[in-house]
Amino acid sequence: MYMKFPSAKSIVVSGDIHGDFNHLVFKACVQYQMRDTLLIVAGDCGFGFENPGYYEDMVKRNAKRLSEANNWIVFVRGNHDNPAYFDGSTFKHRRMMAVPDYSVIQACGHTILCVGGAISIDRRYRLDKWEADRKRTSHAHHPSTENRLAKHYYWADEAPVYDDVRLREINEKFAVDTVITHTAPSFCEMQNKSFLMQFASSDASLLDDVRAERETMDALFDRLKHDAHPLTHWYYGHFHQSWHSVIDDVMFSMLDVMEFREVR
Repeated sequence: MYMKFPSAKSIVVSGDIHGDFNHLVFKACVQYQMRDTLLIVAGDCGFGFENPGYYEDMVKRNAKRLSEANNWIVFVRGNHDNPAYFDGSTFKHRRMMAVPDYSVIQACGHTILCVGGAISIDRRYRLDKWEADRKRTSHAHHPSTENRLAKHYYWADEAPVYDDVRLREINEKFAVDTVITHTAPSFCEMQNKSFLMQFASSDASLLDDVRAERETMDALFDRLKHDAHPLTHWYYGHFHQSWHSVIDDVMFSMLDVMEFREVR
């Protein structure tokens, strides 16, 4: 998916919002008085934990405020998001849209590549909780046999995907200077795995899956470098902490929950 925002005068990236859409809009439009701004959420937006009507009502509630400020919000897929919302059409409104992986956005002189996905380290807990809640409320069917947008707590196709075909297409048409993902390459923070080990004790394949997640981002970084994209900035969320560092001439910025950082 390719998108242009010619009227935007600034770009801001947000860390995870975990379904707090109304607060996100309030923070941008009222608290920070942002105007003519493209706001990109780097995953864990919160799509899928409620039924579809909830998100449509949320758009209606915030449309006027976004329109008056001339702001737009683009959502990148996190692990705590139903991927079905990120097909480029399911959630697409004038001021809010959830974009597919490998979408390219151009605004304010930047060409931005967006790639979502990560591994939920608490996936075992989420699946167990869902099963318990399903039994308690006597749901007849598992969501996989129902509406693809049915409410759930976990989605098996949450991991990031390395797409060589899309990268070749992007290389032919664009010069990417900024990347926004949910997780990060293995050489970036977070490096401490003590918290992860608590969940790995009851999830046999978790460590391997998390390793593969970070290696997917490594492959993405290596490919962009190999193709000589003028990459200068990479933003991500997922880890609920704030950090930044220049590595191999690229400024990597990890954003905490609801942390805003302007793309320079």
